[in-house]
Amino acid sequence: MKPEETVDYNFKVCWHAISRMYNTEAAKSGITTSIGFVLLNIDQQQGTPATKIAPLLGLEARSLTRILKSMEDDGLIYKVSDARDKRLVRIFLTEKGLEKKEISRQTVKQFNYKVREEVPQEELDVFFKVCAQVQRMIENKEIFNT
Repeated sequence: MKPEETVDYNFKVCWHAISRMYNTEAAKSGITTSIGFVLLNIDQQQGTPATKIAPLLGLEARSLTRILKSMEDDGLIYKVSDARDKRLVRIFLTEKGLEKKEISRQTVKQFNYKVREEVPQEELDVFFKVCAQVQRMIENKEIFNT
């Protein structure tokens, strides 16, 4: 089987192209794709528990810790200990973080708008269905029975 005939190769190549595109756009605003995705997943009203962010983005806790430290150093976020559970730390956005979140949101919207302009909804529906099916197979350990 040639690489371009495999499912994983096509997912990987497409995601890397998207990631490079997002990184190019993010760099114009002084952030990275990873930071942009973290910003998009922080609830400014309630704050977001740090422990909830990594699973949302498919990141290891160690990687997220580095990203959050960098974001805090750059003045994008601040941390608040939960009043009831001192072990829980909630992440909030600073004004600068809110600005970068909006830029990230517009970037994602522009990408999705352009894709939807070019790809018919029926094809996108099939794509989403296939993605969900592959993810379900992996989560249910239907591929390698690990």
